[in-house]
Amino acid sequence: MRAAGNLFADIPGELAQEEMTTLMSSSALRIERIVSRGQASPEAFWYDQPQDEWVIVLSGGAELAFEGDGTTMRMRPGDYVHIPAHRRHRVVWTDPAQATVWLAVHYR
Repeated sequence: MRAAGNLFADIPGELAQEEMTTLMSSSALRIERIVSRGQASPEAFWYDQPQDEWVIVLSGGAELAFEGDGTTMRMRPGDYVHIPAHRRHRVVWTDPAQATVWLAVHYR
């Protein structure tokens, strides 16, 4: 856990997979910085998380898909979404030309 820092510091130039850094955590809350560079979820993979998630794109771009109704959401800097616990979702696309920096808040 980091006590202080800058969300845009130490952004890797290349990534084989998304980088997730826990910024703060407790029994009821986890805040992460996620950095993507063109990564996406595998085609048949769905996140099914036991906690709610609120996520915002700070830079770059992404697209999320939600299982069931086929809803997709294209996200640009400043766009955020609340994902209820067990709402199955996946990352369809992240910008390959620049870093996509997310701030994710997981809570109960």
